[in-house]
Amino acid sequence: MRLIRHGELSKEKTGIAIGDVLYDTSAFGEDYNEQFFESDGLTRLQQFVEANEGKLARVPEGSRLGSPVARPSKIVCIGLNYADHARETNATPPAEPVIFMKSTTSLVGPNDAVMIPKDSVKTDWEVELAFVIGKKARYVEEAQAMDYVAGYVLHNDVSEREFQLERGGTWDKGKGCDTFAPLGPYLVTTDEVPDVDNLRLWLKLNGETMQDGNTADFIFRIPHLVSYVSRFMTLLPGDVISTGTPAGVGLGMKPPVYLKPGDVVELGIDGLGTSRQQIIAYATH
Repeated sequence: MRLIRHGELSKEKTGIAIGDVLYDTSAFGEDYNEQFFESDGLTRLQQFVEANEGKLARVPEGSRLGSPVARPSKIVCIGLNYADHARETNATPPAEPVIFMKSTTSLVGPNDAVMIPKDSVKTDWEVELAFVIGKKARYVEEAQAMDYVAGYVLHNDVSEREFQLERGGTWDKGKGCDTFAPLGPYLVTTDEVPDVDNLRLWLKLNGETMQDGNTADFIFRIPHLVSYVSRFMTLLPGDVISTGTPAGVGLGMKPPVYLKPGDVVELGIDGLGTSRQQIIAYATH
């Protein structure tokens, strides 16, 4: 299945994509949130869709898409998980996964605008494969780890490099700004992704390809990440874990290139759809 959420920000309704058509599943009566995943919601949603075949209303053309999962308890990110990205940023490939967090208030829809933070001059892009936890995970063994994954989603891990690297502290400062986690368009369930370790992911800035990588180049693969992260924190159903970015970020350019108002970022991953964000200046809201 490919799950979507559609409608106004903070008032999204649930839906599903079948082929190229988006259908509303509001009558299912649940959001795609922690309770949904915890209570085997994917199975129940599948049954609902099958029982209502031919009866579901189409989502109106041009409707805004929100994050395909409701605000999770946490967004956990893995840093430097592609050797080529580590090299371009002059970082040593890590011996263990690097973990940082994005604020859940950074979450937006796949085609929402990305707002450059106040006083920012080094806002950057990062196309990433993220996955969503399907059931509570604590001290998970790697051999069982994929049982805890509900599905996959496209993520732009927008990053402010000065805040991240030059402000005397953890990476989180440059990762959790408002609009810095466009997610979607779809949550694609694991059964629809036959080989998650061989997915092309790409990103374009104003039509020019900046990133073109493949998940085959992961340093740490998803079963290891689930097991590893679950040693340090309980992962709850609906939590998002983002797996890192390949080479081609603005920080790695010579000279560096950063986002400015009016820029357009487009990105995609095989089988997970594409997203598009226009970059806008900081504004109070």
